[in-house]
Amino acid sequence: MSMPNREVNNFSSQMATEAVKQSNEQEKHQTPSYSNKYLDFLKRQRNKNLKIQLTRLLVLVGVLVLWELSAVFQWADPMLTSRPSQIVSSFVEMVTTGTIFQHLWITSLETVIGFVLSMTLGIIIAIGFWWSSFWSNVMEPYVVVLNALPKVALGPIFYIWLGDRLSIYGMAIAISIIVTIIMIESGFKEITKSKMKLMESLGATRWQMLKMVLLPASIPNFVATMKVNVGLTLVGVIMGEFLSSKAGLGYLIIYGGQVFQMDLVMTSIVLLAVLSAILYGMVNLIGKFLKKQYQFD
Repeated sequence: MSMPNREVNNFSSQMATEAVKQSNEQEKHQTPSYSNKYLDFLKRQRNKNLKIQLTRLLVLVGVLVLWELSAVFQWADPMLTSRPSQIVSSFVEMVTTGTIFQHLWITSLETVIGFVLSMTLGIIIAIGFWWSSFWSNVMEPYVVVLNALPKVALGPIFYIWLGDRLSIYGMAIAISIIVTIIMIESGFKEITKSKMKLMESLGATRWQMLKMVLLPASIPNFVATMKVNVGLTLVGVIMGEFLSSKAGLGYLIIYGGQVFQMDLVMTSIVLLAVLSAILYGMVNLIGKFLKKQYQFD
């Protein structure tokens, strides 16, 4: 009698296992049910986002059309304001000759190098201020004064000290590094002191607290600083190119203004806007990767 009972038990367990598997498969493929109010809410949100995107596009198209019509009907002097059709023609000509790629590459490279240097130096200095509160208090008024100082006034000094090439990097770093220091140091101070006290109670050294608590917890602050810094670095590069460069988008803007070629000036400004959007997008992707890597998303 024991053998049939054992077979029955085995058969029952197999049937139960199959039933569980089928139930799990059904749950995987089952579409979650939402209430009608929630679905209506999602639909309204999609429509709202679509309206925002279309309105943005219409505003841009409207400005371009009005700009073109103002030049056609002589509402504004196209010699002074240029117009979209001439900007497109100028861009096509520069692409055909290949000159635009050289200027774009130079400005992009200078911005990336300046951005990396300013972020690296800014983080190192901010860590130094966190490490020594004494030197943080000593240097605080100097940092505040340097932050308020118009950086364009330093341009001639950088040109004399560093030369026409390196002065561009000097201007880019000068504009962005102070903001980097201030933002990152402020982020360090906002890290909860309870975590630091816990590390101290466990006998952690200053280096261990920096490596295990402070830097990982500051990732969102680093990302926010990067987003601000990339724009400031680009501003510094363009200002440096205004003063001393022989190539780059800043050089094209200054040269076009000197020879009164507003098409060249406007084309360079449009390319500069596109470049800034691309750089910000790249920084945003890096920020998302870092947040995901350290589980902040």
